[in-house]
Amino acid sequence: MARNPERRTLLADAGLRVLAAAGARGLTHRAVDAEAGVPTGTASNYFPSRAALLAGLAERIFDRLAPDPAVLADLGRRAPSPALVTDYLRDIVTRTTREPDLTRALLELRLEASRRPELRRALGDVLRKGYADDVAFHLAAGLPGGAFEVALLHYAVDGLLLDLLTTSVDAGFDVDQVVSALVSRLVGPAGG
Repeated sequence: MARNPERRTLLADAGLRVLAAAGARGLTHRAVDAEAGVPTGTASNYFPSRAALLAGLAERIFDRLAPDPAVLADLGRRAPSPALVTDYLRDIVTRTTREPDLTRALLELRLEASRRPELRRALGDVLRKGYADDVAFHLAAGLPGGAFEVALLHYAVDGLLLDLLTTSVDAGFDVDQVVSALVSRLVGPAGG
């Protein structure tokens, strides 16, 4: 297997763009090579099977969508409050909509994982780790609610992102207003 980490990252990023634009059916090694502008066969050297390619994309997407440690540190220094939860969710929505194709690719990966047990395991592990990290942040910050409320917030934000980044119900509500209302209704008013 090829060992150039920069090339592997280039290919994974190209694969995420292909996945977002063409869906799982359009994701081929050849399409990744073309998107990355590399010779045919390069992606196969780094990701020898479709399962390896999908797993590589699952790994890379969470690197790209990860929270900024400085933002987390700033949030972690604030006093516990529903307003802190609101700002934490605002950061999630901002990060995941800044590059909408990344989140669309994640949605595609999640759908593909429902059909591929090996991807389901790999992606499930990463999703569960993200949820556990969110619960840990929530508890360490002394925020109201606990694991159940964090799960409810995940479910609500996932639905919001699906609506924002795919065909929308177009209810006309401001995203910031929606995030504030979610927090207020799940963990209490976001006053201070």
